[in-house]
Amino acid sequence: MTTYRFIAGDLRKSVLYRNASPRRKIPQTPPMKKYLVEFIGTFFFIAAIGFSVQSGSPLAPLAIGSVLMVMVYAGGHVSGGHYNPAVSLAAAIRGKLPFAELIPYWIAQFGGAAAAAGVVVSVIGKPVIGPAGFALMPSIIVEFLFTFALAWVVLNTATAKTTAGNSFYGLAIGFTVLVGAISVGGISGGAFNPAVGLGIVLSGLVKTAQLPVYVLADLAGGVVAAFAYLFVNGKE
Repeated sequence: MTTYRFIAGDLRKSVLYRNASPRRKIPQTPPMKKYLVEFIGTFFFIAAIGFSVQSGSPLAPLAIGSVLMVMVYAGGHVSGGHYNPAVSLAAAIRGKLPFAELIPYWIAQFGGAAAAAGVVVSVIGKPVIGPAGFALMPSIIVEFLFTFALAWVVLNTATAKTTAGNSFYGLAIGFTVLVGAISVGGISGGAFNPAVGLGIVLSGLVKTAQLPVYVLADLAGGVVAAFAYLFVNGKE
């Protein structure tokens, strides 16, 4: 008789085993494979942002949220599909990413962002009108809030035991970014992700002075979301 058993891992790493027994050891994904998946997912995420924003299409926020969604589904079973240093930090605090892997994740994510920015600039160049600038305090506030929202959604849909095995986690994550881009993109640039911040700065979409906001406010949002999750759900 064939039996099936779902075993959940980091974020939405659900592996289907055939004829699995309770004592069967769960295979571990080699770290380099995780880092490669994070690089690839972040690359396409930032590339889509650069190309869609420069196209001037009103559907750019939809393209951005959609590419994040599909990349989360594509890589979530390997690396967790973070593509965001703030989400990785939140996952580490939550206990779903070893802290020893946090810096390598960040290197892969920032590397993917830089590579994507290089491709965007080489294909279509930088915006003729020059990089956009944003007011400091409004940028800090909305970047913190919507990064908190993104990390909060990731932790609750992709790591919580009560939502384990669901198929909507990628949609929820992608739509959170879509909502943020539409709601406050004009206030801060709508990064909600330090790697996105680096990518759009290198692409010439946003002034370099905005980068510290994307790094500090977004990481803070991820940290607060992680502790809020632990307060509500415990360590599980």
